[in-house]
Amino acid sequence: MHIAFLTSEYPHPKITHSAGIGSSIKNLATELVKKQHRVTVFVYGADSNEVFEDNGITIHKIAYKKYAVLSWFLYRKYLQKYINKVIVNNQIEIIEAPDWTGITAFMQFKCPLLLRLHGTDAYFCELEGRKQKWKNFWFEKTALKSVNFITSVSEFTAKKTTEIFKLSKKIKVIYNGIDIEKFTISDSKLIVPNTILYFGTIIRKKGVLELATIFNEVIKKNPKANLTLLGKDVVDIFESKSTLALFKNKLTSNAKKNVVYISHVPYNQVKEYISEASVVVLPSFAEAFPMTWLEAMAMEKALVTSNIGWATELMVDGETGFIENPKNHTLYASKIVQLLEDKELNNNFGKNAKQRIKTNFSQEIIGNQNIEYFKKIIDDSV
Repeated sequence: MHIAFLTSEYPHPKITHSAGIGSSIKNLATELVKKQHRVTVFVYGADSNEVFEDNGITIHKIAYKKYAVLSWFLYRKYLQKYINKVIVNNQIEIIEAPDWTGITAFMQFKCPLLLRLHGTDAYFCELEGRKQKWKNFWFEKTALKSVNFITSVSEFTAKKTTEIFKLSKKIKVIYNGIDIEKFTISDSKLIVPNTILYFGTIIRKKGVLELATIFNEVIKKNPKANLTLLGKDVVDIFESKSTLALFKNKLTSNAKKNVVYISHVPYNQVKEYISEASVVVLPSFAEAFPMTWLEAMAMEKALVTSNIGWATELMVDGETGFIENPKNHTLYASKIVQLLEDKELNNNFGKNAKQRIKTNFSQEIIGNQNIEYFKKIIDDSV
């Protein structure tokens, strides 16, 4: 098969932006190439136009074009024309796009289109309790209503998206996967006692502000505990201030002494920080099926996460770590302290976490599920 992906993000030095969606696409694309399928990736909204190869994957950077009027519509039509030319010339059999902001609204492709639910803007607005721009809702609804094939990275995201947009279509759930071989504990790195790691964007929706109060409670019980925040700081959507500044303002003087913030490291170095951590904390309120959780579990880390929706599809409470409501600060903190102090439990949770990834979410398993679904769509569209 020849499979294409349309995305605004992808992890590559020539591309300026990438996050969880980009990582999940690259994981799947790499597995498809490994299984002798052809893969093309279209990166829209790029800073320049360029076509290049990356480990067997053909990548098209398509620069953003601004028009005097109706840029949202005319740029979509520009993308459609560009992509359809490549589809025809290179015999692409299926193209996949994300649901975010409904990029495929008003587009028609010369091959079947599959939308993958990673979480629409409407979905995250619902989880965060904030108002969505009507234009974004319209784009997303139009895209979802006009496509015949939809898959979702979690049951929770499928159900919530169906409710928000009143969809009647059947949604196929295929979880995100991860290449386990790329996420192993470095033999040269030893776990540093009493270290807690949060990695990901420094943003309210990922529970960062709750984590400040949680860490205040941790310090009361374990004054030696240290917390590292690793990720890009963003302006808080409600208070229009640095989320990191809001986080620091919530810390007690004792807790503040034991917090380290690191804004950015190369992607491959993130694994080193994960390796050294005693406990990984991911108290997010809004996810679909987060790559950060998969990565930490694959590296045999005991996690303390939130307990919302998708969490119960990935984590097993009391087996791969603890799941808890991040707003229950004292109880959440007690779970962290328990894992810092009980090395045997911590170790068992880590081993169980890795085994769960191997059994259910390895990229080989997930890749085969996607290939089967791609083939079905192509056959049904003939």
